[in-house]
Amino acid sequence: MKPVILKVVATILVVFALITLFMSGSVIFDLLGIREKEGNYVLFVVISNFICAFLYLISAYGLFFQKKWTTSLLSTSLGILLLSFAGLLWHINTGGIYEEQTVKAMIFRIGITFAYTILAWRYISKMPENQN
Repeated sequence: MKPVILKVVATILVVFALITLFMSGSVIFDLLGIREKEGNYVLFVVISNFICAFLYLISAYGLFFQKKWTTSLLSTSLGILLLSFAGLLWHINTGGIYEEQTVKAMIFRIGITFAYTILAWRYISKMPENQN
């Protein structure tokens, strides 16, 4: 993949990260009345997304500058999201309240993070040392 394309993909990740940071931070810290608008949110899912937003920002830097550690960071984000999703499913199965959109959003976020992890692995981690 051409470095220019990686820079564009990294920029898209920055936008995704900033939206995630704003939305999850707004729920956690009750900014702009967003917490109320979110309905029956599951706090540990929101916190997981908040943490991943910071990891996405750092990962975007790694993608932009083709750093080999980017794959590990994105894999960590993916692990956090998968654990959070497992917790969400447990929460749902034990009768916890939630919004159906939370499940869809988690599946979407896991898919995006998985795609970015594969992209980083394929186009950065597998690069010869002298190119990185």
